[in-house]
Amino acid sequence: MILSCQKISKAFGGKNVLNNISFLINEGEKAAVIGINGAGKTTLFKIITGEYEADSGEVVFQRDTTYSYLSQVIDVSSRRTIYEEMLDAKKDIIELEQRIHSLEKEISHQQGEELAASMSSYSRLTQQYENANGYAWKSEIVGVLKGLGFTESEFDTPIYTLSGGQKTRVALSRILLVKPDLILLDEPTNHLDMDAIRWLETFLSNYRGSVLIVSHDRYFLDKVVTKVIEIEQGECNVFLGNYTQYAQKKKAQREAQMKQYLNQQQEIAHQEEVISKLRSFNREKSIKRAESREKMLQKIDRLEKPMMINQKMKIRLEPEIISGNDVLTIEGLTKSFGENHLFSNLNMEIKRGEVVGILGANGAGKTTLLKIINRHLRADKGKIAYGAKVSIGYYDQEQHVLNDDKTIFEEISDAYPKLTNLKIRNVLAAFLFTGDDVFQQIGTLSGGEKGRVSLAKLMLSNANFIILDEPTNHLDIQSREILEDAIRDYEGTVLYVSHDRYFINQTATRILDLSPSGMVNYRGNYNYYLEQKEAGNIEADSDDLTKKEESETEKTGLSSKEEWLRSREEAARQRKLENDLKKTEKKINQLEAENEKIQEEINLPENSTDAEKLTELSARLEENEEALLKLYEDWENLQTI
Repeated sequence: MILSCQKISKAFGGKNVLNNISFLINEGEKAAVIGINGAGKTTLFKIITGEYEADSGEVVFQRDTTYSYLSQVIDVSSRRTIYEEMLDAKKDIIELEQRIHSLEKEISHQQGEELAASMSSYSRLTQQYENANGYAWKSEIVGVLKGLGFTESEFDTPIYTLSGGQKTRVALSRILLVKPDLILLDEPTNHLDMDAIRWLETFLSNYRGSVLIVSHDRYFLDKVVTKVIEIEQGECNVFLGNYTQYAQKKKAQREAQMKQYLNQQQEIAHQEEVISKLRSFNREKSIKRAESREKMLQKIDRLEKPMMINQKMKIRLEPEIISGNDVLTIEGLTKSFGENHLFSNLNMEIKRGEVVGILGANGAGKTTLLKIINRHLRADKGKIAYGAKVSIGYYDQEQHVLNDDKTIFEEISDAYPKLTNLKIRNVLAAFLFTGDDVFQQIGTLSGGEKGRVSLAKLMLSNANFIILDEPTNHLDIQSREILEDAIRDYEGTVLYVSHDRYFINQTATRILDLSPSGMVNYRGNYNYYLEQKEAGNIEADSDDLTKKEESETEKTGLSSKEEWLRSREEAARQRKLENDLKKTEKKINQLEAENEKIQEEINLPENSTDAEKLTELSARLEENEEALLKLYEDWENLQTI
C-alpha cells in the first residue's frame, strides 16, 4: 500500500460532495478516478495533496512516499527556459554527478588513507549514480520533452512566454522526470496531440511507480489503468480492470439490480392479486389464507427502484428529410495561410449514412477543412459539391455559432422563432438547463455548458448532414456516451474532427487521415485505422480517394473488414434490444404510477359509498395489473435474448 484514503467526506455550502470515500493504491498500481462533472474528482485530489482539508476521514501515505500532482490549472511564470526547468527536475542527479567529478580530481592528488577514504566515497557515489540511471539523464530530458510534443528548437523558450497548454506540458514533463513514488494527474491529455498521448500511455504503462488519474479520455484509461474508482452521488465504488471492463461490469450491475427489483415487484403484484381473489371469496378459510399471505408479504425486504443513470442529457438527432445518396464531393481542394501550406489537391466523397472521422497532426488543417466545407472559409482552389436535399448542421468547438450577449433562451428562440416557449424550455431541460438557468447569459457559461447549448441547437436543426468539430471537448464521460448513442442512431450523415479515440472507435465507419501530402482513406473505426497504419497498409492513393472499391478491398484485407462489419451489425442488434428494454421499462413505470393514483382514488372517503365508482376503479386496476404481468414477461424475455 502506498496511499490509503479512509472514509473521506467533504461538503461545500451544506452540500455533500464526497461521502465516506475509501480506497487503496498499491505500489506500482495504475488507477483512475471517474465520475460526472461536479462529482468531486478534483476535490478528492486536492484533499489527497493537502490543498483542501477533509471534513472527516484520513489520507495516509506509506512512510517516505514522494508524490507529484498535475492539476488542470497551471500557473507558471518562471523566467527559466523549458530545458532549464528540466535541469532543475534533475538537480539531485546533477549535483551527484558534480560531486563525483570533484572526487575524481581530488583522487588524482591523494595518497594513503586519504586516498582510501576518497575511493570508498567514490565507489558509494558512483553506485548511487548508476542506480539512479545517472548516465542517461540528458537523454531522458530530451526523450520526455520530445515525447510530449516539444521540438529541440523550443527547448530554449522561456516558460513565461508559453501558452497555458504548453505550460501544462512543461509541468507534466517535469513530473515524469522527477519520478516520484506516486503521480497524480488531473486531465493529463487535454493539451496533447494523439502522438503525445500514445507516448504518455507507453511511459505510464511502463512506469515503476504508482499513478492515479482523473481523465475523460476513455481510450487512454483503457491503455493505462488496471483499477477504476467510481464516484457517483458522493459514494465510492472500486472496480478492477480498465475503463471498458469497468463499463461492462457497471452495466451488468445496473441491469442485475433492475432485474431483481422488477422480479420482486412482479412477485409482490402476484401475491397481492392472489390475496385480493382470496378475500373476494368471502369465506373464513380463504380470508385466513389471505391474511397469512399478507403477513408474509409484509416481511419482504422491499428493494428500492435503482436509478439506471443519473440526471443526463437527452439527445435525439433526426433529419427532417432524407438526402440523396451522394452527400459531399470535393475535387482538387487547396488551402494555405501565407507561407503556411495546409493541404493541396484534396479529393473525397461522402455517401449518405456514413460517419466519417478526420484525423491528422495538430496544424494539419482539419478544422480549416470543416470550415471550408461549411462555407465559413474560402478555399484557394478546388470544387465542393453537395448532393440533392443536403441540409447541414454545424457544431463549432470554438462556439462561434453562439452569441455571448444573448441568454440561453434567446439563443434558441432567435434561431428557431416558430418554437413555443414550452417547447424551448423542454428542449433546454433535456440539456440540463432548467428554471432560471435558461436566462443565463451565454458569455458567462463554462465550456461544457456552451457545448450543451450548441448541441441543443444542432438537435433542433433537423439537418441530414452533421459536421462536428471536437464535439466531446468539455463533455464528461456520461455525456460523451449519450452523444455516441445519438450518432449511432442517427439516420443522416456525419463528418467530424475529434481527438477522442474512444468516441471515434464507437462511431466512425470510415477514417480520413489528413497530411500536407494528401489524405488517406481507411474503411473502419479507430482500432482498424491504427492496425492498418502500424502494418504500413495504405488503403487509398493519397491524391485520389475515389479509387475503385476493388482496389481498396485488395489493400484492406477482406477478413478484417468483414469482421468489423459483423461487429457493427451486432452492435446495432444490441442497440435495438436495449431500446426495446427501455420502452418496456417505461411502460411498466407508467402503469405502476397509474395504479398508485387509482389506489389513492379508491381510498378517498367520498368514494367509499360509491359502488359504481369503486367497481370502475377496480376494473381499471385489474386491467392494468394484467397488462403489467404481460410487460414483466416481455421484459424477462428481452433479457434472455
